[in-house]
Amino acid sequence: MDSKVASTQSFPSTSLPQRRARYASTQSLDLSSIDAKWQPRWKEHAQWTRPDGGKGKYYALPMFPYPSGTLHIGHLRNYTISDVIARFRRMQGYKVLHPIGWDAFGLPAENAAIERSIDPAEWTMSNINNMKQQIEAMGGCWDWEKEIRTCDPDFYKETQRLFLRLHEHGFAYQATASVNYDPVDRTVLANEQVDANGFSWRSGAKVEKRRLQQWFIKITELAPRLLDELKLLEPSGAWPARVVAMQRNWLGKSDGASFRFTLTDGTDNELTKHVDVFTTRPDTIFGVQYVALALDHPVVQRLATASPPLQAFIEEAGDSALDSKAGYLLPGLAAENPLQTVVKEHGSLKAVPVFVAPYVKSDYASGAVMGVPAHDDRDFGFWQSNRPSTSRQAKTVIIGDNHSETHDNSFNTATPFTPFTGTGRLSQDCQQYSGLSSAQGGQQIVKDLHASNPQIASFKTSWRLRDWLISRQRYWGTPIPIIHCHICGIVPVPEDDLPVKLPSSTTASPEARVGNLLETHKEWRHVQCPRCHGQAQRETDTMDTFVDSSWYYLSFARAAASTTEEQYMPVDLYIGGVEHAILHLLYARFIAKFLSDTTPSLNEISEPFSRLLTQGMVHGRTFRHLATGQYLKPADVDASSPGSPRLKSSGERVAVSFEKMSKSKHNGVDPVQCMRKHGADITRAHLLFQAPVSEILEWDEDKIVGIQRWFVKIWQLVHEITERSKGYTHQDLAAYVKTMERPEAEMWKAVQTAITSIEESLARTYALNTVISDLMSLTNALIQYHGLGRQTLSPLASLVEVQSCATLLRLLIPVAPSFGEECWEILNRCDSMTFKIEETASRAGFPKVDGSLESMNAQNQTCAIQVNGKLRFVTTIASAPDEYNDEEVREWVLHRVLNSEEGTKAQRQGRLNVDKAKKIVIVKRGKTVNIVL
Repeated sequence: MDSKVASTQSFPSTSLPQRRARYASTQSLDLSSIDAKWQPRWKEHAQWTRPDGGKGKYYALPMFPYPSGTLHIGHLRNYTISDVIARFRRMQGYKVLHPIGWDAFGLPAENAAIERSIDPAEWTMSNINNMKQQIEAMGGCWDWEKEIRTCDPDFYKETQRLFLRLHEHGFAYQATASVNYDPVDRTVLANEQVDANGFSWRSGAKVEKRRLQQWFIKITELAPRLLDELKLLEPSGAWPARVVAMQRNWLGKSDGASFRFTLTDGTDNELTKHVDVFTTRPDTIFGVQYVALALDHPVVQRLATASPPLQAFIEEAGDSALDSKAGYLLPGLAAENPLQTVVKEHGSLKAVPVFVAPYVKSDYASGAVMGVPAHDDRDFGFWQSNRPSTSRQAKTVIIGDNHSETHDNSFNTATPFTPFTGTGRLSQDCQQYSGLSSAQGGQQIVKDLHASNPQIASFKTSWRLRDWLISRQRYWGTPIPIIHCHICGIVPVPEDDLPVKLPSSTTASPEARVGNLLETHKEWRHVQCPRCHGQAQRETDTMDTFVDSSWYYLSFARAAASTTEEQYMPVDLYIGGVEHAILHLLYARFIAKFLSDTTPSLNEISEPFSRLLTQGMVHGRTFRHLATGQYLKPADVDASSPGSPRLKSSGERVAVSFEKMSKSKHNGVDPVQCMRKHGADITRAHLLFQAPVSEILEWDEDKIVGIQRWFVKIWQLVHEITERSKGYTHQDLAAYVKTMERPEAEMWKAVQTAITSIEESLARTYALNTVISDLMSLTNALIQYHGLGRQTLSPLASLVEVQSCATLLRLLIPVAPSFGEECWEILNRCDSMTFKIEETASRAGFPKVDGSLESMNAQNQTCAIQVNGKLRFVTTIASAPDEYNDEEVREWVLHRVLNSEEGTKAQRQGRLNVDKAKKIVIVKRGKTVNIVL
């Protein structure tokens, strides 16, 4: 070390102890003991908030789990991600809200309780207790004091209060609707609970269509806002583009026109006077060749009462696929084109047949479509299968650039007819609109028809979204707080009488427990009317569990606020599976907007989740018999040779793949067992490292050995550095950058680079697999620096080593909190028997860059070393301080060249010997060094 550097330092010299085997440690790594020591400390969540943080609030929330009783690996991935981000933000100084709760109501718990003849509450609470222990074992730091259970009366009291507010503002209403009914579970099912073949996804029963009195929430009232305000979630990828697109498609806004077709059947029946159809292509109305009605259209239902064949068709076609070409021609019924009121020649606009068709859905527009075979592929396919024998052509009325008006549209031509589905110009058959573009023609047709009679045509926007059906005919859910009085009608339960509690299910007979026991629970059902005090009955439907999850995030925020002014909303980061991208998130957005409009304290919270992170699924290693395709249990497979697993019983080769985990595939992973075997922190790190957060993770436990080796490296490195250092005391190394030797400068540069990259991943990109990679790289850089073989360390070199190790551990804390804190205790020589929160790495905070990286990059220069004018090697050295004179520059440059990696190698090989130099010339303050021998 040169004298100029020495004069700026006051550190005592540190000598290396006698070197032992590389990374030898006096203490083995026992992760089970470390987990047992630290995990109880994570339960005291509040103490981990830095008192000097001052960064404001940060609300990190994973989607709360359904308490099935067993934690699966997907749960662990979700909660690990949220815990990493919450710890990072807490270390940064934010006041972090990181709660968890239980989506505790629902059909699975009720069915499980029925099978065991116990109350669903008992079954649910048992499962919650089991899963809570499992979640605690992962080493998370949760706000357990704010834990919620949606089945608690205190929680569902607020759910009922929300319903009453919706009802008060006209958003909750009761109506008769055609619903999916499960005859085994005796309850209404949402569309997503019915499989493609029309069977219940839970009971397996054939789902029936029934018309029942149901409760709805008028979500369609806010459809325009739900669509328009998606733009608030798109900038900078606040929500994944895929999720935004799914929400937009589910809302399904379509701009078009509504036309009224008059129905004729030879009678004067009021119910068959007309049908309204919606179309996005009003320009094609001249090409209408039939009208198709949904199976449950009012006209169809009325006619079916007097027509057994039609009723039989409806029952048979109810399970048809969306692309079904099945159709039933309504005899004697025809539809007249509304264009007859504005065109001069009516001959080309004959009345068209009317069909009943399962491809027409009542939940879109009006449940009726105008069929234009020449300009719609689905209409063309249906027309081919169902057209009357007298109809031989598809009527072309829109002409594209590559279509001719003389094109033969017959189905019997040698060249198959292909519908033209694009836009173009209206044909000669369109009379006064001939020659107009599709856009101009469609606009003018609607305007003219509307002017002649506003009832037969108008511009209209249609939505795919339908009002939210929340009624469930089951016991285990939030009771709907409504009383039915034969005098007063529908009467809301007074808020002072909330909650309307569920009666104990154990008071019901086993027979009554199938279906909704509330219907047969006389003591609970029969009450006085709050208005007239006469005899009345409670509503026996309970609410869909989506209602609970539509607002639960607000419950956490309210519990966290110490004053009415304190605001934790919106959620800063919401984490969960992409399978919830539509319904749950849409309902939550709707409720947030409704409350924003009706609750002063929430009037600025229109979107509940500022940032959405959707993690991919976890797939398990799956074994199948090559010949039969049968799924095999891992215990029956010899996988000792990873590239060639074989069946133990026969030696036959086995196919290996990674597939969605399920019991039938024998590919599930017990995360609790994995944590017991490898430790919670190693399991967490492995989950993060194996795949980017948003992608499918192929769980391969064999690869966890890489994380284990990394932890062992850190453990042994911490012990060695602690042994040869005098303890860790934080000092600002940026002031010493100019005086660092190259190894120290490179080490500190690696530290600053890692801080920058890891903070970017944790704060913005959520590339958590990259966080692990960066931590591994920093570990390797520190190992290399530690193992340079120097017999003595300068005071600055020793400080760089200890500071670098301390920074590594602070960066590690969000990922591996228990292991990181244990290493921190060792490095700081803390008394492990006396826990002091202020001495932890978590409270030390997340490292910040010190500004030295730019300084080091700016101060480095390339130096070419010549011997007798011939280039020997090139190296990078730190630039000499500007205030140095020529002699000081000479000493600075020569010292760093000789101690550089290239200089050391050249000296060892005999290519460089300054002791024999006659003269050493330093050119341009070290750009070139010429040694003359």
